Amino acid sequence: MSERLVYQLNAVALLGISAVLAFAFYAQFSDGELPCPLCLLQRGGFVLVGTALALNLLLGVRPSHYGLMILGAVIGGTAALRQVALHIVPGTGGYGAPFLGMHFYTWAFVLFVLVIVGAGVMLLLGGFTRDVSQAKKVTALGGAAVVFFAVMTVGNGVSTLAECGLGLCPDNPVSYEALNALTGR
Repeated sequence: MSERLVYQLNAVALLGISAVLAFAFYAQFSDGELPCPLCLLQRGGFVLVGTALALNLLLGVRPSHYGLMILGAVIGGTAALRQVALHIVPGTGGYGAPFLGMHFYTWAFVLFVLVIVGAGVMLLLGGFTRDVSQAKKVTALGGAAVVFFAVMTVGNGVSTLAECGLGLCPDNPVSYEALNALTGR
């Protein structure tokens, strides 16, 4: 597989991961659905996956970056599977509104499995940057993907800080505790 195609696949994948973070962020504010601690761990998994993709775009495609991607997907997938298990018993309901028939955490698990499979395929097919000093300059697509990802990561980080502060997040969040403490509400 050519280095150019591998680069483009990494850029498109990073845009996809950023879109997942953006959609979760949008639902958080438009629907008033504050993320639970397991939801935040899943977002953290997506951030690790996205970080690995961004490293591929900025520093050249390396097997170690795919390793980080797999670790992020395992962490996020474990949190998602735990949340699925909590709500799988009939009558327990789910956390948040379903999207296309499944809850966000179920979709997250599916996406994390796809990330693991995709990273495995990319490791098998190769296309790694042979000499990191010869890594290609960042393209417009790659740059846009990295910037979009950075904005979503910072936005999610700030909202998590507003929700939880520096302590543990509540099991069932109903307000932005740290923000309320700062404003005296």
